[in-house]
Formats: sequence, structure tokens, C-alpha cells
Amino acid sequence: MPRPPRHRPRGPGPVRLAVAVSAVFLAALTGCSGGNGGTAPSRSHTPTTAGPGAASPAGARITIKDFTFKPAALTVRPGARVTVVNQDSVTHDVTATGPKAFRSGSIGPGRTVTFTAPAQPGRYRYICTIHPYMKGSLTVR
Repeated sequence: MPRPPRHRPRGPGPVRLAVAVSAVFLAALTGCSGGNGGTAPSRSHTPTTAGPGAASPAGARITIKDFTFKPAALTVRPGARVTVVNQDSVTHDVTATGPKAFRSGSIGPGRTVTFTAPAQPGRYRYICTIHPYMKGSLTVR
């Protein structure tokens, strides 16, 4: 007696589908932060990153905690190194809103990024582009 033909189900199997859905959910949950939005910072403002517990270089510091920048207003000298520490459980960034003077790139939970403050004195407002209600200002003098 001949065997009936084997039929393969079309489309992804239930395990592959579950993995794909989980990956999409995880990306949405973490702010879809796989990079810096396709825009690389200028050479003089290239951020450096360090893992949790890394020593902070001498200079100014911004801490991100509870979806706020602390301090919300910081004053530094031209060209100062500014260290940003993310103490939240989600990814954030620090991006100037006016003249695009600085951009930290994505800062994962527990990570630290350091960028160079603009050389030109002035007040630079910034936000977290992932959570635009997070606002702060950097005054260079």
C-alpha cells in the first residue's frame, strides 16, 4: 500500500514564531536602541563607554535615575569631559536639541558614557530622544 504524501506546514513553526515575537517585544521594551539613530557624532564629541562599576574620569557628571537627569542643569568649562551614568533599567541618551553640539549615543542600563562638552560657551538644552519628556541643560562658560 503506498504511503500518503508528507505535508509540511507552511510558515514558521510555533517555536520560531514565539522567538520572533519575543525578539520584537524585547526590542520595543528596551527602547529599540540598537545604536545612535544612524547619525554618528562628530569626531570631537565621540562618546566612550564603560561597563557597570567603571571609574568615572575627572570632570562633570550627569546621573540618569527615575527617568530624570540629575542635576537637571550643569555648568562646565569649554571642552570638559562629561560623564553620564544610567542608573535606570532602560536605555537612555543625552542629545543636544538646539545646535547639535553633542550626542551621547545609546546608554544601556548600568552603563556609563563620556562625551566632550562644546568648546563654544553658551547654554545647551538636551533631551533623551528615546524619552523626550526627559530634559536638562548644559551651560558652558
